Amino acid sequence: QVQLKESGGGLVQSGESLRLSCTASGRLFYLYTMSWYRQAPGKQRELVASITREGSTNYADSVKGRFTISGDNAKNTVSLQMNSLQPDETAVYYCSLSESRSFGKVYWGQGTQVTVSS
Repeated sequence: QVQLKESGGGLVQSGESLRLSCTASGRLFYLYTMSWYRQAPGKQRELVASITREGSTNYADSVKGRFTISGDNAKNTVSLQMNSLQPDETAVYYCSLSESRSFGKVYWGQGTQVTVSS
């Protein structure tokens, strides 16, 4: 089993920055992708950014140029640096780990609240 622990959420003002971190522990398959999703009240959960163990990254169009995802394979951690945050990005941010193999499992963290005030 894999556990994901997120940290770094909080309250910031519009235009400010915040950094989220997620650490994976447990029985990890050697190939996986770690991602950050977010879910605002009344909206569907959406992908924010992802990174493979090889370092390939993917971003939602809305965050390109402002958010940066990075990973530390030795520590099984992923971070999301969020700059120029906007009020409509207020949401619960979830860390996810997806195993890169057939019938691979997907694990989720409990989420961390990010609130951006105007």
